[in-house]
Amino acid sequence: MDTMISRQTMRLGGVMTRQYLRVPDFAELPAPVYFRHDEFGAETHSAPHSHDWGQLNYVAHGVMQLEIAGRRFLSPPQYAVWIPPNALHSCYNRYAVVYRSVYLALPHCVGLPEQACTLVISPILKAILADFAERDVKVPVDDADLRLAQVLVDQLALARSEVRYLPFAETPALAAVLDGLQAEPGDNRSLAEWARQVHATERTLARHCQRELGMSLGEWRQRLRFLRAIEALEAGRTIQQIAFDLGYSTASAFIAMFQRLAGTTPEQYRRGFQRG
Repeated sequence: MDTMISRQTMRLGGVMTRQYLRVPDFAELPAPVYFRHDEFGAETHSAPHSHDWGQLNYVAHGVMQLEIAGRRFLSPPQYAVWIPPNALHSCYNRYAVVYRSVYLALPHCVGLPEQACTLVISPILKAILADFAERDVKVPVDDADLRLAQVLVDQLALARSEVRYLPFAETPALAAVLDGLQAEPGDNRSLAEWARQVHATERTLARHCQRELGMSLGEWRQRLRFLRAIEALEAGRTIQQIAFDLGYSTASAFIAMFQRLAGTTPEQYRRGFQRG
C-alpha cells in the first residue's frame, strides 16, 4: 500500500520540528511500472532511504530538492530527476509541490542512466503523467493504460540527460561568481565584468563555465532566475515585482523567459498551482 503521508509539523517547547514524509512500505513493487501522485506542503522532508527499483521524480508545480548519494539535485517543471536502483536519497520541499513519481522494476531500468541525473521531460511524458494523476491510475491494468506505460518507459530511454539542472563549480573564481548570483540573481553583469571581479580573463571564465557547468554563464543565470521565479510566484509576489527583483527591465521580458522554460506564462503557472 502507498503510505507517502504528510505528518503535521509539531511544536516542542516553542520550536518547530521538521515535517517529515513517510516512504512507501511495500517490500516489492505492486507492478513493473508503478505511478504515484501526491501533494506535499512547504517545509517537508523525507528521511534518507533506498529501494530495489528505479524512480523518476517529477514535480508538476514547484521545485523539489533531492540529495542522492551525497549529491544535490533540483527538480523544476519540465525536468525530472532519475534515481537509479539502490541509491540512497532524500528530498526537501521549501514550498508546496505537486508531485508525480514513477517506480520502475529492474528490467525497465536497463538502458537508463546508472547514475542519478536530471532528465528533460518531453510533452508526451508530461501528458502521460498528468493523465494518470488525473485518473488516479497507480497500476496500469487495461490494455490502453499498459500501452501508455510502455510509451513512458520508451520515452525515458530517449530523454536527454544532464548531470544537474543547476550545477556547481569547483574552480574558486567561477564558484565566487555563482555565489554572487545566488545572493543577487538580478545582477546583470556581463561575463567580462565578472571576470574582472574575480581577477580572471573572460576567456578563462567562459572555459570554466563550459567545462564545469556544461553551459554558458548566461544560461546558468537564467535557470537560477527561473527557479527563483517559481518560488516568488508561489509566495504571491506580483509579476512586476518578480521581474524587477530578477533584473528584467520589463515584465514582458521576464514573461518571455518564463514561458520559454516552463511552457506556460507565469500567471497560468500560478493558477495551475493554486488549482492543484
